[in-house]
Amino acid sequence: MDVTEAKKDAGYRAADMVEDGMIVGLGTGSTVFFAMERLGQRIKNDGLKILGVPTSNQTAMRAEEYGIPLTSLSLHPVLDIAIDGADQVTPEKTMIKGRGAAHLREKIVASSAKKFVVVIDTAKEVTELSAAVPIEILPFAYGSVVEKLKAIGGDPIMRNGVKKDGPVISDNGNYVFDCAFKKITDAQALESKINEIPGVLENGIFAKMTDKTIVIVGGK
Repeated sequence: MDVTEAKKDAGYRAADMVEDGMIVGLGTGSTVFFAMERLGQRIKNDGLKILGVPTSNQTAMRAEEYGIPLTSLSLHPVLDIAIDGADQVTPEKTMIKGRGAAHLREKIVASSAKKFVVVIDTAKEVTELSAAVPIEILPFAYGSVVEKLKAIGGDPIMRNGVKKDGPVISDNGNYVFDCAFKKITDAQALESKINEIPGVLENGIFAKMTDKTIVIVGGK
């Protein structure tokens, strides 16, 4: 099974876990979009009735294309299920997310869901986390945050735009830095340590929701 087929397999299997009447968190990324494609099919062909909470502007636009009606966390603060992708996932179900710069909203949505379903292909499976950690930072504070990240062993680099000069700006209007660490031995501790820095909005380590996380690997 090639990568595209694996992503489709994982996304479709996650979408088939959704039941009528559910409020569904919709993540960002190519594998999640396969889940949304399948949800759109079920809405059109089977009369499935759901409401989605998107984690990014891109996801909201894709939901409109697939005919998935949307709502908000203010109207539905508790979600039945959230479906999202990941950049790296360990056997313990700790993960790094944020390649699409949507990890702040993704973590809010995931934390609001009763069940968190993560869809990946086999390339995302790792024995330990090693990718650079995406960090969303308030523009006012980025200079001091960078110094504090260096002090805890990080190597933060501002994420720059493609086909656009200057930094990537998140949907929330903030900067995104990618911060490499020599070794991540305690993902929960590092997640907390980064978030304790004033000016950090959120980071891409997801290590505190493993008890409600289900990982679907395409082709497995």
